[in-house]
Amino acid sequence: MYRPSLLNFILLLDMNSEQLILGIDPGTNIMGYCLLKYDGHNYAIVTIGCLRLSKYETHIDKLRGIVEFTSNLLNTHKPQVMAIEEPFFGKNVQSMLKLGRAQGSVMSVAMQHGLEIVEITPRRVKQAITGKGSASKEQVAAMVANITGYDISKLNTDATDAAAIAISYTLQKIKTTSAPTRKKNSNSWDQFLRENPNKILK
Repeated sequence: MYRPSLLNFILLLDMNSEQLILGIDPGTNIMGYCLLKYDGHNYAIVTIGCLRLSKYETHIDKLRGIVEFTSNLLNTHKPQVMAIEEPFFGKNVQSMLKLGRAQGSVMSVAMQHGLEIVEITPRRVKQAITGKGSASKEQVAAMVANITGYDISKLNTDATDAAAIAISYTLQKIKTTSAPTRKKNSNSWDQFLRENPNKILK
């Protein structure tokens, strides 16, 4: 089974811990979701799909539908983490506003349930999954299938994007854990003097 190169750092994680991660690809017409189980070695998709919001007449009704669906998902499966696509800037201000509301609705539900929330940019998701930040949705979907062994043939790319977001969270966590601790540089003269008293002329 395919494993991205970042998984070489897997021994740095707690091998006995199992996480259930909810990946969300937010949208105002379609919201992709994926519940992903990860035990430090293997990935297993628990449930995956799309919430289609076109059946709702108004934007407020769509937001209400997102909240209700997400609440039911969290109550049923009880994940520990929500990984969600980070907002991006576009030319259509109205569309950006609506998308931001959709993202905020999902995140507010997660906060009410005490979940850790992690935002990941689309480019970082693609980079983590395929090694290429400009990869197509189809390429991302193919890699999701390779990593999880899940049959994605009947899935919408919004669903596979949600799975990719959840997977990239685990890879990001591995990378962060493996990174050496660095002392922060400071340009503060006061801090410099506090840390170097011997350099002060008396």
